[in-house]
Amino acid sequence: MADFFPHDDGLDALNRGLTLSEKLRTIHGALRARHAFVDRIAVAVYDAKTDTLKTFIDSSGTARPLERYEAKLAEAGSLRQILAAGRPRVIDDLTLLEPGQQEHSRRILQQGYASSYTMPMHLNGAFLGFLFFDSYRTAAFRSELLNDFDLFGHLISQVVVGSLMAFRAMLATVKATRDITAYRDLETGEHLDRMAHYARLIARRIAPRYGLDDEYIEHVFLFSPLHDIGKIGVSDAILRKAGELTDQEFDQMKRHTTMGRQIVDSMLRDFGLEIGRHIDMMRHIAELHHEEIGGGGYPKGLRGGEIPIEARIVAVADVFDALTSVRPYKEAWTIDEAFVLLRELSGKTLETDCVQALIDQRGEVERIQARFRDYGAG
Repeated sequence: MADFFPHDDGLDALNRGLTLSEKLRTIHGALRARHAFVDRIAVAVYDAKTDTLKTFIDSSGTARPLERYEAKLAEAGSLRQILAAGRPRVIDDLTLLEPGQQEHSRRILQQGYASSYTMPMHLNGAFLGFLFFDSYRTAAFRSELLNDFDLFGHLISQVVVGSLMAFRAMLATVKATRDITAYRDLETGEHLDRMAHYARLIARRIAPRYGLDDEYIEHVFLFSPLHDIGKIGVSDAILRKAGELTDQEFDQMKRHTTMGRQIVDSMLRDFGLEIGRHIDMMRHIAELHHEEIGGGGYPKGLRGGEIPIEARIVAVADVFDALTSVRPYKEAWTIDEAFVLLRELSGKTLETDCVQALIDQRGEVERIQARFRDYGAG
């Protein structure tokens, strides 16, 4: 009998619930079967609001010269040249780069990489980041092979862009929902931007101790704006109350955590995103960001390490931004005043490592506040 299925699909794993890093490694394996000299594939994503390129995922194994690295695109002349040209760049000998190149170029050279192919990633004309292929061999990316790298480059770009756009579409849905409710008047878009950037600051600083990779850090950045989505279901009378909440009102307020988890679960089903290691991070942020290290939080009364680290990160970012923002019941606190309270809450309500990580980066905190200042704020 004829065998109608003689071929195993080497990229079938892309159809499963893998993280982007795992998908990149799968594609790298398929590419190395054709071109064994490809030693590294990496993706950097671009944040247009801050003009920042951030390392995101790579298949470098233990050789990770650019882990937790970021740079301003305006200061990366060689990468801006790629954007201006609008097509991939091939460098046959990286040692010929001009002295004084960006830190990322120096690190790549120090790791021993000798040649590279770099492709800009776009969606509908909008720049999203860069894709890098690197080799320890000089002149590895020969002209007769470049069509293969164009093909694999666009495949990787589509996998990355597809995943990120799905999450960004979710966030856009959240924003649209907020914009048609009174809740928008309490928690502005600037609040969400500050929250996301504070959370990323904390995650990057504690990453070595907690084993957090760049993909994890970027997902904390993406998902932290969902932390209070459950407040959409809380009445205006409670959300806007200038005075102290009654016990009954506070019980209603506390329900936003479980409601947030329900909303996130529903959105994940609707967007077909229920599977994947980082999906639980989104659930944890929505449901568990009011848990306390000492066990007095809600909704589950978790304590210490029982609380997922992403929820502990977001808790500190949320408390700090609430303290330093105007609310119906208070004026904005100064950074110094907020840091004093964070230290008092450290180890009792908030994770000590996360508190210290934020305090240690005051300069970055000030830059975030200046960049994402609420309209009308003092």
